[in-house]
Amino acid sequence: MHRLLLLLTLVLAAPSPAQSGRTLNTEGFRLYQAGKYPEALEKFEAAANADPKLALAHYNVAATLGVLRKQGQVCQHSAHRATILERLNTSIQLDPRRLARAKVDADLDPIRDTLGWQKLLGFSPDKQANVPQLLRRVSWFSPGEGVYGSTRRLTFPDGKRVVLWRRAIEVDPSRTEEVKGSYTVKGRDFTLTFPGKKPLRGKMTPRGVLEVEELGTFLDSPSECEA
Repeated sequence: MHRLLLLLTLVLAAPSPAQSGRTLNTEGFRLYQAGKYPEALEKFEAAANADPKLALAHYNVAATLGVLRKQGQVCQHSAHRATILERLNTSIQLDPRRLARAKVDADLDPIRDTLGWQKLLGFSPDKQANVPQLLRRVSWFSPGEGVYGSTRRLTFPDGKRVVLWRRAIEVDPSRTEEVKGSYTVKGRDFTLTFPGKKPLRGKMTPRGVLEVEELGTFLDSPSECEA
């Protein structure tokens, strides 16, 4: 009887997953406020593991990864844009009110120019009418090339200009260059025109991939931390 009462007392005293999650999240927030971001990230991850339905914990993981990315600690903490978006999406699925907070949260600035963020705002590449906006709102990167990662980036600052950034790995990996040109878009198709070069045709697929002749494919996130 005494053993049964003891077991019952222990069960009643043990915190629920929700209580554990909230406690760990609070501990993480204190560390975050103190500027101890790696330690805060561990607590937020533990909170999300303790209570997978705690939207705030997933959100805080995303926001803290955003801070670490800003600080250049991408590889140390896997602060990839896709990872940040994944955790943010999880938090919004659990609590749609998280999106309103995300729109004004500076910690999430590193993902504003991703396709995933634009989808959260209602812009999707499977809608042809959204192609012009997505070209302008997203930064586009070539696939990685070994230790160099993405060696090309395309940005469309407005409705007329295009900028091609390139790393000259065949000459000097530390050397980069930017070439500015113009573009036109019709439906899914666009044409890039750079000084002294023939126009290059391209298109955006319904999956959100840019395919450009001579330049190859471009995605919304750079290749990082690969050997």
